[in-house]
Amino acid sequence: MRKYFRIGEISRLYHIGVDSLRYYEELGLIHPARGESGYRLYSIDDIWRLNVIRELRELGFSMERIRQYLDHHTVDTTLQLLQEEQILLQRKLKELQKTQTNVTRRMEILRQAQTRPLEHIAVERYDQRRFFSIHEGYSEEHEMDVLIKRLVNLDQEHFYVIGNNQIGTLVSRSAVERTGKLQYEAVFLMDESGAGLLPGGTYLTVSYQGPYEQSAYWAQQLLAYAKENDWTPVGDILEVLWVDIHTTECVDERITELQLRVER
Repeated sequence: MRKYFRIGEISRLYHIGVDSLRYYEELGLIHPARGESGYRLYSIDDIWRLNVIRELRELGFSMERIRQYLDHHTVDTTLQLLQEEQILLQRKLKELQKTQTNVTRRMEILRQAQTRPLEHIAVERYDQRRFFSIHEGYSEEHEMDVLIKRLVNLDQEHFYVIGNNQIGTLVSRSAVERTGKLQYEAVFLMDESGAGLLPGGTYLTVSYQGPYEQSAYWAQQLLAYAKENDWTPVGDILEVLWVDIHTTECVDERITELQLRVER
């Protein structure tokens, strides 16, 4: 068996970039020799170190922890490291299970969206709902997308936009009453850890399919329905995005729900 390998061979063998190999060398994790022409030559000692580095990096170990182990590895320190690996793997399994549950829920949401009654005003009861929000007005769709991205950035590991019916916008009820037009006040993301609180109670709801411009019409219909049935509107109107640009590029497939809290 060959005693030394060049940097390009090691890079191809381990699928590690040349820059990463040089970085490991700078950190003192590997110690390649130099050939007569100055080429780096990696020995068997460097190769076993790379095996360890690759395994531990994939598990999320820090470079400093890897250095500690490589500088002093015995049966005892290996057992300790394996115990740490076990803890990390258990943590990853929990995260994967949580993600799997989340994906399953979002698939169910999209299936529900496809069978939702459309253009029919209903009376619904909702418990209190917590939410995150950004109270910035906007007028264009792309501005809404930027605000939603800022919301998702609050916790990128747990907030998702594909197949999520917990995202929406806040529409000024008074503006609809005065002008019949939409005035967007904020974007929100419903989540049990959110700082904001949507009151529980009775809501008038309606869903429609197609362009968002229909929201102005359906907001007026909700207000008219409330008046005809002796309901008093309370607060602003929620525009909940069941199927949006993140799920489909086809405008005709988008499904939006409006919710208006009312009291007797």
